Amino acid sequence: MGTSQVQETRVLADEQAALRRVATLVARGTQQEDVFTAVIEEVGRLFPIDLASLCRYESDGSLTWLASWGRAVDLFPAGTRRMLGGNNLGTIVFETGHSARIDSYAESSSGPIGVDAKAAGINSSLATPIMVEGRLWGVIAAGSLEHRPLPPDAETRLANFTELVATAIANSESRAGLAQLAQEQAALRRVATLVAYGVPPEVMFSAVTGEVGKLLSVEYAGLSRFEPDGAVTVVAGSGTRGDRAPVGRRWRLGGTNVSTLVFETGHSARIDGSGDASPSEEISSGVGTPVVVDGRLWGVMEAYSSMDAPLPADTEARLASFTDLLATAIANAESRAALTRLAEEQAALRRVATLVAQGAAPEAVFAAVTEEIGHLLPVDSAAMGRFAPDGTQTYVASWGRAVGWIPVGSQWKTGGRNIGTLVFETGRPVRIDDYADASGMAADIAREQGIRSSVGTPIIVEGRLWGSVGAASSGEAPLPADSEARLASFTDLLATAISNAETRAELAASRTRIVAAGDETRKRIERDLHDGTQQRLVSLVLELGAVQAAMPFELGALERRLGHVSEELTRVFEELRELSHGIHPAILSKGGLVPALRSLGRRSAIPMELESHAEGRLPEPVEVAAYYVVSEALTNAAKHAHASVVHVDLDARGATLRLAVRDDGIGGADSQGSGLLGLSDRIEALGGTLQVTSRAGKGTALLIEIPLDAQGDHP
Repeated sequence: MGTSQVQETRVLADEQAALRRVATLVARGTQQEDVFTAVIEEVGRLFPIDLASLCRYESDGSLTWLASWGRAVDLFPAGTRRMLGGNNLGTIVFETGHSARIDSYAESSSGPIGVDAKAAGINSSLATPIMVEGRLWGVIAAGSLEHRPLPPDAETRLANFTELVATAIANSESRAGLAQLAQEQAALRRVATLVAYGVPPEVMFSAVTGEVGKLLSVEYAGLSRFEPDGAVTVVAGSGTRGDRAPVGRRWRLGGTNVSTLVFETGHSARIDGSGDASPSEEISSGVGTPVVVDGRLWGVMEAYSSMDAPLPADTEARLASFTDLLATAIANAESRAALTRLAEEQAALRRVATLVAQGAAPEAVFAAVTEEIGHLLPVDSAAMGRFAPDGTQTYVASWGRAVGWIPVGSQWKTGGRNIGTLVFETGRPVRIDDYADASGMAADIAREQGIRSSVGTPIIVEGRLWGSVGAASSGEAPLPADSEARLASFTDLLATAISNAETRAELAASRTRIVAAGDETRKRIERDLHDGTQQRLVSLVLELGAVQAAMPFELGALERRLGHVSEELTRVFEELRELSHGIHPAILSKGGLVPALRSLGRRSAIPMELESHAEGRLPEPVEVAAYYVVSEALTNAAKHAHASVVHVDLDARGATLRLAVRDDGIGGADSQGSGLLGLSDRIEALGGTLQVTSRAGKGTALLIEIPLDAQGDHP
């Protein structure tokens, strides 16, 4: 065997030994990095070269050095990245997918990689592609500083190593893929369990971002919600850069960044270069996938990494598996929240409706409604106002912070662009989410108070604009889109309460006018009887007495008849005077209620016991009402109750007159009788109440209460 044959045999044996050593590492499942290092060292020893490298092609069009040998350790250490382009081995292999050779870098090399190779003094070099499962994964390159080309069979021999490298990479990726799949499935199961348990949204959001951050090994993973005003709010974050995008951070969409791209397209987005809204200057490679809830774009799930480690190509797909679970969790949470909100709203409406049905005073209803609104909506102020024809709004209720700057009774003139004016001018629900363009006195005060978002709805009473109810928030987020509708559900009840109150007021005024007219008529009749009929009867009695005195003795029979007529006239006069006292007793006008009741008791057919705690005079309408209650009770006790005594308790020491009339009769009185109904109308016209208790065999009791303050000053 010749010398050349021996030498070729030795080279082949060395090469096969090197390949066996690498194949053994691959078969053992050695880590990729160790296989890469071993391959480059074997190549360096087998070939007449000065440097060797193993590199990976990246998705952004760059080349990353994973292992180096010889001079390349200093020139291209592991982790070095260069962009492809120009005339150099890395670019040629990438563009052709085949082996390539450059025998003179000094003459023809270009591009970032070629410039570095030329500066390093590399003269002759070659490279072969690493194909992993049909795709171009990377390249193995070898170079010499000598001015002679590398052996013609170098590419073929080098290709033997790339096949082993490809097998190692495929095995490693397969194992990594299985491990990754197992980790991903475990993470998804943990998240799915939380979804099934219905944990609060904030717990779910934090858990998902934490799982994504660990699974993708990124510097930051975050979840953000798109707002109706074109902003985005961070609701959860995880990673070393979370301090740059804390929960609650809010900013306007726009520019070139993952959030804006997802919002504008509704699809996943990726930025592998520098964006203008990443969590940090050092983090500018990121991906985002949309979170779609019930067909609407809710938010975005994002992951960011440094440019030294760009995110894998499958990151968007892996994020999407979490956003599906997120969408389910959010939909479930929103459904539960909607049911809870509906239940709370219905409970609030029932409470207000109960007040309305009970005929509560409008002021109480107004205060209750503003308070309920304040608790139901995410607001810190609520108020209700009534419009005057000239546009002036008088506030009848306020809640929260509004108590300080919109006190009850304050009057604001409409004008400009603000909630009250817009409702007054349009008669429709309105909203202001940005007070920068608002104007008028109300807007100026709202800005001073830090109000950022507000809504208002009209109160329509029987077809006319009566007023408005509004709510405002100083928070950064605008009020929910359904705020106007939720306010409107209360305005219907308000309109009913106002209409009822106005009807009651009109009825009370009508009753008052009727009672006053009746009292005035009684006074006039009493005066007419006293000044007319009674005086004529007195004159007739006196004239008849004079005639009787002048009668001759012999006309004794006629005198006796005249005496009888005189007696009858006197009795008629007394009955008429008694009737006159019943219509409107003079002693009531002159002496007041207590003397009039005592006089009434003295004339009563049955004994009356009076206990009085009243000093001075009471308002005339109150005295008249109380007098007629006692008079009616005495009459009924004498005619129907067969009572032996009537007890009258009068108390007017506070702001309310309380009068109780009780008898010991047979009971069973008809509270709907004309007499008691007339008394009830009179008392209710004064804002009072009349209660009748009359059980069979237990006597009859009348209890009246009349407010004194509402009747004017005591005379």
